[in-house]
Order: sequence, then C-alpha cells, then structure tokens
Amino acid sequence: MKKMAILLMALLLMIVTGCSQEAGTGVGAPSTIQKAVEKKKLVIGTSPGYFPFEMKDKQGKFVGYDMDLGRAIGEALKVEVEFKEFEFSGLIPALQTGDIDMVISGVTIRGDRALAVSFSDPYYSAGQVLMVPKKDNVTQSWKDLDQAGKKITVSQGTTGALLAKQLFKNAQVMDFDGFTNAALAVKQGQADAVVFDDPGIRVYEILNGDSVRGVYEVLSSENLGIAVPLNDHGTVQWLNSFLASYRNGPADQASINKWFKSNEWINEVQQNN
Repeated sequence: MKKMAILLMALLLMIVTGCSQEAGTGVGAPSTIQKAVEKKKLVIGTSPGYFPFEMKDKQGKFVGYDMDLGRAIGEALKVEVEFKEFEFSGLIPALQTGDIDMVISGVTIRGDRALAVSFSDPYYSAGQVLMVPKKDNVTQSWKDLDQAGKKITVSQGTTGALLAKQLFKNAQVMDFDGFTNAALAVKQGQADAVVFDDPGIRVYEILNGDSVRGVYEVLSSENLGIAVPLNDHGTVQWLNSFLASYRNGPADQASINKWFKSNEWINEVQQNN
C-alpha cells in the first residue's frame, strides 16, 4: 500500500512538472513544485509564536505541527526544506515577491486572501475563541465584553482580527504584531480579552493559567490551508494529492498526538510570554 502511494505521488509529480501554468506563474512557466525539485530545496514562510503550530525550540529550531507538515512535504519531494520567519502580516507579500515558495503558518482559507494567493485543500480546522484575565470570572461570551471602554486585542492580519472588528461594535479592537504581544496585553491587565484560534489559546492558558483563562465559546470556525503563488494550479494539485494521503495517516497522527494531546514539549520551546 505504501509503495503504491509513493508510486502515485511520483506519477503526479511527473504530471505537475509537465503542466503549463496560468497567470501568477506565467503560461508555460514551471510550477513551484517543479522549481523546488530542480533546485532540491523548498523555502517555506512561517511566523513562529502560534502554539502549537509554529514555534522555535530553545536551540532555535523551527518546531510544531505545521513544521512537521512542511518537512513531510520536503520528504515526499526529496528536497531540503528551509523555513523563513516573517511577521504574519508579511507572509503573503513575501510569497508574492518570490522570497518564499509557499506559506505554512496557520493561514485561514478566505476569499479575500484567495485574490492574492492560491490555497491547498484544508489540512486543519480551527475555531476562534476568547481569552480574558484570570481575575475576570464573569465573562462567558463575547457579548459580555461588547461595551464602551472595553479593549479587545488581536493579532494583526489574522482571521481573529477580522472577526473581532465585525463582532465588536462598542468595544475598542486593538491590533498587535503577533499573538504573543496581543495576549501579553491581556495577561498584564492592559486589555479585557484577546480573540485567537482555539489551539493557541489552550496552550497559552496552560503556560499562564495563573493570570489568564480561555472562554471557549466558538465565535467562528475556519479551515487552515497551504498558500502558494496565485494560479499555481500544478502545485495546488500536487499538495491536495499529498494531503489526501498524509492527513490522518501515521505521520499526521504522531504529530497530532505530540503537539495537541501532550504538553511534554512546552518546556522545550521558546516562550515569549
């Protein structure tokens, strides 16, 4: 079965490398996958700090669920994988200018983003929730905080930021560079809540349970996808076929068990909190 999957992946790769591309990679231009195979290297953009998807360990190595996915892609292609760090809001511009080959960084598949990049099929589904200071033992819903004078922090450029600005009509929504800074404002009592993805909030609460608590009312659900250059259909086709065999397979399950079902890794990663 495994040999058959490898054979099918190799066959698809041959098809992809022969495909011509439309606008975004140019008619007849090689796909991102083809170029990665030719140069034997795949450059992936990411934004560490989104626990447990992308982080750095204490030795500076990129680790997390998304990093495992990126390395699995590299293994399937038999190429070296390099991760390049950006602020989250800088990832799509970096992809557009060719500084990176693809983005794996907890990016939600959205229509506005699909005007600038193309997405693979979803590789993970997440929900947006709240986190409030520990001393707030009253808040049970975002509606409890939609009041004049309340401050809601968000990570700039994220789906949580867009959602908060749609939901909160009376409270002030404040943009920060990255979740760590947005969460720190709540932890230090400078804001009343942060809106972010459920997995990230749960891990932050484990690390800082004496000062914050999660409010796990799901505000919205969304799918995370791999972003590639706009209209790079050959690469999207290859990624979708790869994900069909990777998701819920042995490597994926091992990654899920490590990062989502255990907290043994927490003391091994950098914690800018």
